[in-house]
Amino acid sequence: MANRELVLELLKKRGITDEAQVAEFLSLKPTLTYDSTLLKDLEAGVDLILEEAKSGSKICIYGDYDADGVTATTLMLSVMRHLIPKEEIESRLGYYIPSRFDEGYGLNMEAIESLHREGYNLIITVDCGSVSYDEVEYAKSLGMKVIVTDHHTVVDKIADCILINPNQPLDNYPFKGLSGCGVAFKVAQRLQQKGGLPKVALTEVLDLVAIGTIGDIMPLVDENRTLVKFGLKVLNLKNRIGLKKLIDEADLRSPEISSENVAFVIVPHLNASGRIEDAALAVKLLDNRDGNRSDREVLPIVNELINKNRERKKLQKEAFEKCVELLRNEEELPKAILLNAGDSHEGITGIVAGKIKEQYYRPTILVTPTGENQLKGTGRSVDGVNLYELLKGSEELFDRFGGHKGACGFTMAEDNFFQLKKNLEKDMERLISIDDTILEPKYNIDLEIEPEDATADFANTLKALAPFGNGNPKPLFMIRDAAISQVRRMGEDGIHGRFFADTNGADRVLCVLFNQMEKYESILNSGEPVNLIGTLESQIWNGNKRVQFMVKDIQFDEY
Repeated sequence: MANRELVLELLKKRGITDEAQVAEFLSLKPTLTYDSTLLKDLEAGVDLILEEAKSGSKICIYGDYDADGVTATTLMLSVMRHLIPKEEIESRLGYYIPSRFDEGYGLNMEAIESLHREGYNLIITVDCGSVSYDEVEYAKSLGMKVIVTDHHTVVDKIADCILINPNQPLDNYPFKGLSGCGVAFKVAQRLQQKGGLPKVALTEVLDLVAIGTIGDIMPLVDENRTLVKFGLKVLNLKNRIGLKKLIDEADLRSPEISSENVAFVIVPHLNASGRIEDAALAVKLLDNRDGNRSDREVLPIVNELINKNRERKKLQKEAFEKCVELLRNEEELPKAILLNAGDSHEGITGIVAGKIKEQYYRPTILVTPTGENQLKGTGRSVDGVNLYELLKGSEELFDRFGGHKGACGFTMAEDNFFQLKKNLEKDMERLISIDDTILEPKYNIDLEIEPEDATADFANTLKALAPFGNGNPKPLFMIRDAAISQVRRMGEDGIHGRFFADTNGADRVLCVLFNQMEKYESILNSGEPVNLIGTLESQIWNGNKRVQFMVKDIQFDEY
């Protein structure tokens, strides 16, 4: 199949068949965006920001501690600097990122009181605040004004203030998948227009929008695809000195930074500051201020983030191994995994729950003690199980509870742990009685290929479909009836593997398997032909271009 025909066939699998849609999807300069004024309350919010910036008010950008929150905070700071006289910026503009551990997500009373004491007149939230009704009322009682910009689903009492959120009731914005940073950018677009700001005020922050959108695992379709494509172009210019130094020191050698590089290298380092200690460190890294920062100024920040990410990986590995050992002690693998992770670091339990979920393909919930006979839980789910609905069946056991179908969080009394475990198993048995395949991984195979198809030219053709991520995954291929040879383990713990696969005794493809060698080693060494499911990746190694088949699953021929 010719390359153009291949791309069209893969787009068809994604429901993109109209000629105009195909052209937009493949364009290097996509045009799909929407008028920011379609967002409810945006015009009022922009008018208030311009008024407060002109009147001399002291303004605080209040963010969140994840990659979306810190990029949104940095973006809004950057745009506001164009609105406030240079000599007044230091005294009139600031930001606040709450602690994941001491304050939790969103606005809180203590922070508002502190900001009031510091003389702030206006709080602009980014990536949080939609349901912070009581906190907003408290700020108003102190004489402060609040503008909330956010993207989270509103499931509680809505804040009574100017609220800019495409997912709030009565909002008619055509695309609901914006990240928190994406919403902040839509505000910035209108500020640029009404405030008469130079276009560079927008173009210089597009890299932040790409990082925030990818980091929050938002769908890379529709308007997000436009924002991320242009954002990656700006990111690859490496004009942001802190980010450039992080890319260098993290040994990210790709000639062109991709969405995968952002997701697996840049975002984890930004998140590490908030997971381990203080997310404000990530804002310090990203914030270009006057654009004249030196390597010497940003290197200590980069080194600290790299060290925190190393610590995060270490803590994550320890917690994962502890959880695996707990599961080994179970009489049989639970249909829904609920584990007390003990003194595991609170900042990494969500990641570990996700990794346990991937390894065992079960909805997974980890709890850690928080003192006073309380447990804090975080969960991740497989595609076939709506975790929010599953846990809602035990809502009476929780003091606080929230989330969505793929991830949830809660607090509860320690005494309720075993009751929750019983409830989950019972509810899972009911779900399995309706569909006995819900705990089996499902793969949407795009095409079957032969090893000889796995060429550098073929892999490069696939890049036309990038950026890849949520909503636009890498094409998934199957190599059927493959003979396996030269199997060997990789990595310090031998948890990874590499081998060759061929179907005709001549052409073969190098295959790489991450984290699952223990699970698949006996199949690989069985001497039997297998079906391989995975993606293609081309990379440059020692100056040579090579193609690898990145294996997701290995099956005997009963697929």
